[in-house]
Amino acid sequence: MTFNFGDIVDAVSEIVSPEAPAFVHGNRSFNWREATRRRNNLARNLHAKGARPGDKVAFYMRNGIEYGELTGACFVGRLTHVNVNYRYKPEEVRYIVDNSDATVVVYAREFRDAVAQIHNQLGKVKLFVEVGPPDVAAFAMPYEKLAATGDGKKLDIKRSPDDQVFVYTGGTTGMPKGVMYAHGDLSTTLLARIFIATGKLPETVGEIVAFVKAAGDMNVRYLPACPQMHGTGFFGTMSTLLTGGCVVTVDNVHLDAAAIWTAVEKNRVTNMAIVGDPFAKPLLRVLDENPGKYDLKCVVAIGSSGAMWSAEVKHGLLEHLPQATLTDAFASTEALGMGVSVAQKGVEPKTASFMIGPNAVVIDDNDQPIEPGSGKSGRLAVGGVLPLGYYKDEEKTARTFKLMNGKRFSIPGDYASVEADGRIILLGRGSNCINTAGEKVFPEEVEESLKTYPGVEDALVLGVPDEKWGQAITGVVKLRPGAAFDEAAMRKHVHEALAGYKAPKHILVAGVNLRAPNGKADYKSASDFAKRELGIA
Repeated sequence: MTFNFGDIVDAVSEIVSPEAPAFVHGNRSFNWREATRRRNNLARNLHAKGARPGDKVAFYMRNGIEYGELTGACFVGRLTHVNVNYRYKPEEVRYIVDNSDATVVVYAREFRDAVAQIHNQLGKVKLFVEVGPPDVAAFAMPYEKLAATGDGKKLDIKRSPDDQVFVYTGGTTGMPKGVMYAHGDLSTTLLARIFIATGKLPETVGEIVAFVKAAGDMNVRYLPACPQMHGTGFFGTMSTLLTGGCVVTVDNVHLDAAAIWTAVEKNRVTNMAIVGDPFAKPLLRVLDENPGKYDLKCVVAIGSSGAMWSAEVKHGLLEHLPQATLTDAFASTEALGMGVSVAQKGVEPKTASFMIGPNAVVIDDNDQPIEPGSGKSGRLAVGGVLPLGYYKDEEKTARTFKLMNGKRFSIPGDYASVEADGRIILLGRGSNCINTAGEKVFPEEVEESLKTYPGVEDALVLGVPDEKWGQAITGVVKLRPGAAFDEAAMRKHVHEALAGYKAPKHILVAGVNLRAPNGKADYKSASDFAKRELGIA
């Protein structure tokens, strides 16, 4: 499509009620008049500080007003969003900023110490911006000064549907990769709300404006319970911004289900985003423990992707939210729309039961479609809205994105079979990537950290089923002769080197060989051993 997000935001901001809320975080809020002024100021002042169209802006912060309004500033200023996982340690942050070629780094005050350790190693960065109190680090300038200084007028700038958005994803092997989307491609997905309501995708900015104007006070109020620095939360924020809604956020240092429901009730939230059971279970627990406490009739839809969302938990939520539609998307950052499961009161699919997406197909080892209902399994491939590829990684791009019968597909490595009625039976990821509460973790990275602990000769890392985390990271180690085993010290060792969520929840001394005779890792034996030791069926 020929849309540019900056053009859409400019047009929508002219017809949304100026007093309508645009961003809310706790007791702070900006209406659309204020949000528009600040967005334009940010973009103009970033340009004045040396940022140029196409430059990358690294976002290193938690959920909050600044994440959404800086996203809009990137749109109108033709700058490219780059997400940084706020759980990363300094060296991991340095990698993302350097790999993305970011010229601007916007970080929250709480991460000043991490940035201070690496800012001298980031020669491509022209500007560091600190969000928080005005007494910023010596190497940075205050975010609020950029947002508040200026007349707030629209930028006189010609934009392109080829302008980009980056979403860095853990992927399945190696270091995180930047998935590149063009505005014109991604707009098809982000404007799906209009398609659902009208039965057709808009073809002009004028049609988008007409839809938003007609929605009036019935516009979306969106709460990402999950981090906006991941695709699940971020895509919803973008969609809400483009269609004149309001983004509501809560402090997310730790998941506070009661605070989320309080914010939903107070701000009359209509749409929410979560990451499967790790978020849904605490949210359900609060409702079960406080029946009738919250007025949640405003909630229309809850969407999830990135982790399993069990049928039992969906059922429990629908007992409290009988009017809501629960949409469970089977997707990845580089492969949107592989499958979907929709639950409503009285219509509740089984756990991990998805209908294959309209642009998805299961293919065999020869890249040929497998007949639905044949009982054969293969890899899921999806067409439709696709990224341009992985930033600065042509080899991985060529492996993941392929032409089949003249049509381009993304093949991220998920194995499945498809029933005659279109239901997908998921068989798992072809790699050993671990998904812990929606976070992707590479076993090799944690293994290498474990191997640097004194006395560890070899190590394998895998995920075992876990009610809280989805998969619990588990290390299986082989010790050198005479070495002592100290699980707590090993976990601390990994925690000091990597983001906290990558540290193993369990570490076991191997009771099986970790390597096959050819020297390759034997993950199956290690996994079976770990499950036996931990009493997991």
